[in-house]
Amino acid sequence: MIWLIRHGEAAAGWGDADDPGLSGLGRKQAFHAADILRSAPVTRAISSPMKRCQQTADAFTSRSGMSFDTVNAVTEIPTPAGLDDRRAWLSGFMSGDWSAAPALLKDWRDGLIAAVEGLPDNTAVFTHFVAINAIVGHLNNVPGVTVFRPANCSITTLTRSGSALSVDKLGSEAATRIL
Repeated sequence: MIWLIRHGEAAAGWGDADDPGLSGLGRKQAFHAADILRSAPVTRAISSPMKRCQQTADAFTSRSGMSFDTVNAVTEIPTPAGLDDRRAWLSGFMSGDWSAAPALLKDWRDGLIAAVEGLPDNTAVFTHFVAINAIVGHLNNVPGVTVFRPANCSITTLTRSGSALSVDKLGSEAATRIL
């Protein structure tokens, strides 16, 4: 099994800060997710290099005694150069599908999927909303960028049959403010 954990609530919205950490609520969410994961047979943990994911992973490592590795491939979606309004761009992009994505974003998605498919079983991955959607959409053959709306610190599980991953269970969803 592979667990995809969305980071806890960030202290700033997407587009308001380049790399915000967790809010007070986000820290509580991270420890709640850590308590759930502690009972799972996790043997490896990896995190996006972004602060909010690393702080979410820190909650797990403090509860489990494990460490985590930072893996750039599971970071958040890159922002194309030359945008005046990242928030407006992301909002529009998330309502579309991957066929309309520029090469930069398709390359990010392909690298993300390859990295996750190459992970050993029993790995926890601390990552982002769009990254989890990209993985789930790929595994379920859904072209949309947004497949579901994972809540902060929701845990989506993937299983492997032979060399193929599949979605076992989607994490909890919430009507959270994403942008």
